[in-house]
This record gives sequence, C-alpha cells and structure tokens, in this order.
Amino acid sequence: MIAIGVVLLIAGIIIAAMGGGDAHHAEGHGEAAAAGHEAASWLKRLYVNLWLNNVYFTGIALVGVFFIAVQYVAYAGWSVLIKRIPEALGYYLPIGGAVMLIVFLLGGHDIFHWTHDYLYDLNDERYDPIIAGKAPYLNFWFFLIRMIAYFVLWILFFNWLRRNSLNEDLNGGTSYYHKSIRISAMFLVVFGVTSSTSAWDWVLSIDTHWFSTMFGWYVFASWWVSGLAAITLTVIILKQNGYLKMVNANHLHDLGKFVFAFSIFWTYIWFSQFMLIWYANIPEESIYFIERLGGNGGHFKWIFFTNLIVNFAFPFLVLMTRDAKRQMIMLKIVTIAILIGHWLDFYLMMMPGTMRTDATIGFIEIGTTLIFLGVFLLTFTKGLAKASLVPVNHPFLEESVHHHV
Repeated sequence: MIAIGVVLLIAGIIIAAMGGGDAHHAEGHGEAAAAGHEAASWLKRLYVNLWLNNVYFTGIALVGVFFIAVQYVAYAGWSVLIKRIPEALGYYLPIGGAVMLIVFLLGGHDIFHWTHDYLYDLNDERYDPIIAGKAPYLNFWFFLIRMIAYFVLWILFFNWLRRNSLNEDLNGGTSYYHKSIRISAMFLVVFGVTSSTSAWDWVLSIDTHWFSTMFGWYVFASWWVSGLAAITLTVIILKQNGYLKMVNANHLHDLGKFVFAFSIFWTYIWFSQFMLIWYANIPEESIYFIERLGGNGGHFKWIFFTNLIVNFAFPFLVLMTRDAKRQMIMLKIVTIAILIGHWLDFYLMMMPGTMRTDATIGFIEIGTTLIFLGVFLLTFTKGLAKASLVPVNHPFLEESVHHHV
C-alpha cells in the first residue's frame, strides 16, 4: 500500500510540476491573489494533503484512547473482549505528532493564511484587522506550543493506560483496573478541552475570518464516527481471520449501534451548524457554506452532497434494523463507506480555504492517503501484536464473554 502510494504521489507531482495538475486555473489566479492566496503549486498541494491526512488519522488514533477511557469510566463490561483494538490505535500518535510538527514548520504558510506577517503590519496595504485581532491566540509560537502540548498529553495518557492494561495481564488483581478508571477520568477532562482547541487550531483556523462555536463538536463527531468505524471494521476482519473467537453477534450489535447512533449525532451537529448560519444569514458566517456550495464555481458542490449521503443517509438506512447490526457484511460495507466519507468530510473542511478551485482528487491525493493508511496500519497492527488480544485478567472478562443484548 505504501509502495503504491509513493508511486502515485511521485506520478502526481511530476504531472502537476509539468503543468497538468494546476496550470489550468490561470483565471483563478487573480481571484486568489486578491484574497491573499497565491495560486496553488504542487508543493502547496502536497503540504495540504499531508496536513489533511495527518489530522484525519491522528483523530482516529486519539479516538482509540478516548474509547478506552469512556469504557473504564462507565464501568463497561461488554467491550472487554474488543478492548485491545482501540488500545492499539493510539500507537500512531507519536508519528502523527512528528508529521504535524514537520508539515507545520515547512508548509505552514501554504496551509494557514494567518501565518503571513504582512497581515499584522499596519503600514502594509494587505493588513487585516480581523486576523490581527486574533493575534494573541493565532500566532506562530503559541500555536506550536499548543500543538506540542496536545501530543505530549495524549501520548502520556495513552502510554499510561496501555502500561496498566499490560501489567494487569501479567499480575492480575483489581488494582490496575481501579487505577485505569482514575487515569481515564483525568484523560477525559484533558480530551474535552484539547479535542476542541486542536480542531480550532488545525482545521478552523484555515478559514481565519470564519468562526463557529459548534466547530469543536463537529470535528469531534467526525473523528469519533471514523474511530468507531475503524474499531468495528478491525473486529470484523480479525474475527473473519480466526481471531477473537469469543466475540459474538452481541458485541457486533453494540458496535453497530454506536456507529449508527453517532452517524446521526454527526448529522445533528452538521445540521445545527448549517441551520443556525442559514437562519441568521450573516455574511461573515454564511461565506463558509457559500464557498462549499455555490462559490468557487460550484467546485465543491458534489462533495458537499456526497458527504451527507455517505455519512448520514447510507449508514442510517442500512443499519436501521437489528439484523443489519449483527451481520458482518453489512457492518463491513457501512464502516468502509464511513471511513471514506469522513475523509471527504475533512477534505471539504480544508480544501476550499487552502486550494480554492485548484482542489482536486488526483494522484497526489490518492497517493498521500495510501501512504498514510499504510503507515497507520503498520503501527496499529504492530501495536496489536504486542499483547494478547484477550485481556486475560480484566475483572469484567466473564461479563464480556457472556454478553447478550
């Protein structure tokens, strides 16, 4: 997968550098320059794609840790047999942190309009009072410090929970379980703050003039559904390959209910944000949706509607019945669709504000995504192989084995 991704990426860069990918938008150049955005080069396109994929996969890794923490705090027993899967997702976090740091340091100017110094210079004709007003929060060093702090905290809690989980396998007893509950409670507080602020930093600040008080929830909902889909799909693939023998239709049913419910939750947040902005009809708010619906020559319109169909209508209709949630093939189709759908969701959040009408889904996009997916799967499966798939000494193991809904 990584090899195919590299070949596609190189092919895409060569085509784009020779003018096949980006040069056809000469008429957009004047518009872009007027808006303070230079016409997109292949390098800018590469940076934006690296950022998009890293935010997406980092979110899925983080949701693995969040899922574990929620199960501990809720004293949940049903999920013990599948616990090792979300646990192993977190192994991607250090890679996510490193990539995020490198891409921001090298390509920050290409992704974030607010990183340009002239916006804050009163004597410059390009001075922007709105962006200058956000300077205490949106500035290079504070942004960098926040980014490092997020990853340090997330990796710290991930390692802490994982270490306890593995020690429990070795030593038994309930002390590790109670300790994990306390760690999880602390992590949930940290997650509650950092999941929103990281969404503002990494996604919302791309559209610097626009703001939405619901945006932290919106990104969380997208991450959460993607993470649940990844967990469910992994459980099914492992089960089909002869692992997780004790996992039964009841566990799949619960995972299916999660995926079904939070697809509706994502849509609820999506609709609430859209409706409030449409209803108020304030220009500085509605510009966000105009750019994605009618603006940019309708460039993003098909993704806008595909996003809703794939992430809401499809899982809603397919997983509505009890039987569908218990069938591996149904869950498999829906979870794969959701993972692709929410990648498109992040694409729609980032591309209109960075690439404008130069945005496309070509070799560079597909290649970058395949490389990230390959690296993610490598770290995830290696993490999964480091411990028994069944947490043998978990106090609720018996409850999970006999789980019935």
